[in-house]
Amino acid sequence: MADADLDVVIRQLAKQQFKALMAAAKGRRDRYAGLAAKAKNGEAKARFKLIAKNTMEQAAAAARRLQISADNAADSYARSMRHAAEPPPPVKKVAAKPVKKAARKTKA
Repeated sequence: MADADLDVVIRQLAKQQFKALMAAAKGRRDRYAGLAAKAKNGEAKARFKLIAKNTMEQAAAAARRLQISADNAADSYARSMRHAAEPPPPVKKVAAKPVKKAARKTKA
């Protein structure tokens, strides 16, 4: 990765973080699903199922925001590198025009 573009590196890191976040969320969801299966009454079972569902929804939203932020950062970096690589526009020399001085009118 020594000569890789940094925008590609940014995207790869975001992909790794996305996978890690979703794996952790799935583990947490499975834990709550297990607690729901062991629950003695229906109210506790419904509560644990709801917590498991909300955990996945919140994790998916966070992962989506992470991915969007990384894409924006990578695109911004790539755009700035393209802009920096462009040759500067040629500078046109402007001929200096003599400035006319306004004639002063004096009261006589």
